[in-house]
Amino acid sequence: QVQLVESGGGLVQPGGSLRLSCAASGSDFSIHTMGWYRQAPGKQRELVATITRGGIINYADSVKGRFTISRDNAKNTVHLQMNSLKPEDTAVYYCTANFLMWGQGTQVTVSS
Repeated sequence: QVQLVESGGGLVQPGGSLRLSCAASGSDFSIHTMGWYRQAPGKQRELVATITRGGIINYADSVKGRFTISRDNAKNTVHLQMNSLKPEDTAVYYCTANFLMWGQGTQVTVSS
């Protein structure tokens, strides 16, 4: 069974940057798609960004130009570089593998 462990969340001021990381372990099966979703208080979980094993990337419109997703297939890790953060980016960010397995989430708070 795949386990996903996220790291890198925290508190940052508007305009600041954070880098999230997620490491998958526990299985030898190929993970086709890895990515990030987020859930703000009182809202549904929403897509942030995904990346396939072949490098095809998809971003939510709200983060295009500010966030960059990357992946190391050999290490089964995925990263999310978040720049120009806004208060509306505040949420719990969840890593996913193949949209079937989920991490426990890491809190990102953007506030002055």
